[in-house]
Amino acid sequence: MKGDRQLRKRCAAIVRDLPMPVPFDARTLCETVAARRGRPIRLVPMDGLTGVCGLWVATAATDLICYEQVTTPPHQEHIILHELGHLLCDHNRGAAALGAHELLPDLDPEMVQRVLGRAGYTSEEEREAELLASMIREQARSSGHGTLTGRLHAALADDGDG
Repeated sequence: MKGDRQLRKRCAAIVRDLPMPVPFDARTLCETVAARRGRPIRLVPMDGLTGVCGLWVATAATDLICYEQVTTPPHQEHIILHELGHLLCDHNRGAAALGAHELLPDLDPEMVQRVLGRAGYTSEEEREAELLASMIREQARSSGHGTLTGRLHAALADDGDG
């Protein structure tokens, strides 16, 4: 298991490399990460995810981040960032599709490369994804990207008065 210091360093390096949207928004961050990777990320709200709050499903062409729909917006954002953390850390590479058909019946099982729910990760991967999600939020807050002031600054900067 990675030491806490090594885990923090790895997550900090990933966060430093992320282009934080202004104002901060997890959905916009996913779009930016997708564009950088050249691979779409689709956010899928789901009601009643059993045993998990979120799920990362990698198909041949798209990454799906499923998140619990029946929860608060801040919790939804955290779930999205957590699953994005698994994606950014490339956790569970090559894992088999675990019950994809039951969770996403409209998704062709042949197209699923991996389904990664919380039960499919090691505790180290969970710690890393959770830490990364928290560090992304902290970076957004500390740089003003997620604050009212940051949002006002971004709006004023985009007003065209240059």
